[in-house]
Amino acid sequence: MKAPVSVSILQSPRARLAALVAGLSVLGAGAGLVAQVFHATVDVVGFAVTVVDKRGNLVTDLGEAEFEVIEDGRPQAIKFFARGDDTGATPELHVGLVFDTSGSMDEDIALARTAAIKLIKALPEAADVTLVDFDNEVRVARFSQEDFPRMVERIRSRKPDGETALYDALGTYLHGAGAQDGRKVVVVYSDGADNRSSLNYAEIVTLLKASDVTMYTIGFLNHLGSYYQLETRSRLQRLTEPTGGQAFAPGSLKDIEQAYDKVLADIKAQYTLGYVSTNAGTDGRWRKVEIRVTRPGLKTRTRQGYFAPYRRQP
Repeated sequence: MKAPVSVSILQSPRARLAALVAGLSVLGAGAGLVAQVFHATVDVVGFAVTVVDKRGNLVTDLGEAEFEVIEDGRPQAIKFFARGDDTGATPELHVGLVFDTSGSMDEDIALARTAAIKLIKALPEAADVTLVDFDNEVRVARFSQEDFPRMVERIRSRKPDGETALYDALGTYLHGAGAQDGRKVVVVYSDGADNRSSLNYAEIVTLLKASDVTMYTIGFLNHLGSYYQLETRSRLQRLTEPTGGQAFAPGSLKDIEQAYDKVLADIKAQYTLGYVSTNAGTDGRWRKVEIRVTRPGLKTRTRQGYFAPYRRQP
């Protein structure tokens, strides 16, 4: 049995976190971020798509012909398609848990642990799970399914203490996820009150836009004042939107169970689409992508676009 890969990143030197940005090729001002693609066919840009009806119910029976992909106003031909229930065709699933163990989580840590462990138990099809737990420091380890007991022990053993380096933890996860092929889903368990990170809010939003990760946030906000609850919930929602995920703010064990069920159903209902862009440019610019369905009354949740590959001209 292989031991899980583990690394600890101290948050004091900003240069350590700047390296994460460089690792995703952030060259500045909306240009130069490397597009996230299916590496088996390097030109195919991949999107995970969730489809819901007017009541918010998941729609899982659509065919490839019912999807349209528009990039910067131009139709694109779908080259890869898989439904979430087609286990033989769906790309490999990689799951991330970004788990807040700072002192402000003291009242909610037991609920967060329970929710995180239940989610992983319900996803035996995941190829691996990357656990990023954080307070003043960010610690990351990747576990295979056979290492599940070790991961549970790690989740249960960390005592809440210190400040909250949420954005640095997300940056650390995204840096590692960029090297993984297939579908990537990350679930964040936190009160969202970052007071330690070297990365700032704008930087982490840019990194999320550059990634092909779908992110869900479970915000434990009850101990915050009403104003800070609204502000933090809005901030977490704005983080998830570029990825096609959702933000939840459960107030009780029942609410956590409902959020957990929705996240799990979302993951299992995702469609995977891939296409080769008609734009062969390598200028690193943002490309807006809209994915529609032709069946009336339905809408999609997915990432909003991607950054084109960047190659410096000689």
